[in-house]
Amino acid sequence: MTRSPTDGWRGWDEYAAFYDWENRRTLGRRDIRFWQDLASRERGPILELGCGTGRVSLPVARTGVHVIGIDRSAPMLTRARRRLRRQRVPVRLELVRGDIRSLPFQGRRFGVVMAPYGVLQSLTRERDLRAALDAVAGVVVPGGVFGIDLVPDVPRWREYRNRVALRERTPQGSTITLIESVRQDPAARLTTFDQRFVERPLKGRAVIRRFSLTFRTLSIPQMVRRIEARGFSVEAVLGDYRGRPWDHRADVWLVLARKRV
Repeated sequence: MTRSPTDGWRGWDEYAAFYDWENRRTLGRRDIRFWQDLASRERGPILELGCGTGRVSLPVARTGVHVIGIDRSAPMLTRARRRLRRQRVPVRLELVRGDIRSLPFQGRRFGVVMAPYGVLQSLTRERDLRAALDAVAGVVVPGGVFGIDLVPDVPRWREYRNRVALRERTPQGSTITLIESVRQDPAARLTTFDQRFVERPLKGRAVIRRFSLTFRTLSIPQMVRRIEARGFSVEAVLGDYRGRPWDHRADVWLVLARKRV
């Protein structure tokens, strides 16, 4: 059964246990330096939307800037706090549970708002995206930067079923396998990833966890229009984390916009 578009946030609590494991094997740390460099060039503090397990916010905070990360998933934030406690050197990182469509920062302003790794694409209804962009516009200082990272053109991905996407043996000897299916709703520009993680220990029965993640993808011109309508001027659209200009074949879609004074 296809989920309602209002349920784009669903699945992330269940994904928390596997988020870092999967991303180390796919995205890795390719995007970290990009966000660190952006934070170092601009005035703080920095706000990260959808900070999850702290994969981006913690390395950015290690550069010495003040970072606030917000996420609605308690299991994701539990892992972020655990990671923060393991730091040997104190860092200025605040972790807040909240909804990016209604940011709980009355009276606070940020020099940079980061939206890494397709977080805005989890807003599967237009009204949700509008609410998030309005909320961001309300907390960015004049002259501040809004940086967005999008997963490229997901609606053009081919549908498939029960594909083994990743498999690895852990140091403890168990095996983790990600089995994935992709479903498309081209008219709504929605892509749903049905995930099945299978943990098979050396002894005993396998543990299977199932959940789905849904994303909505707009074109670059569509996203730019929405950002600029909130009082931003788009300064750059990039095609990788090293600053290459964007084109339709780009591996990454990055948008950098500055709040008009």
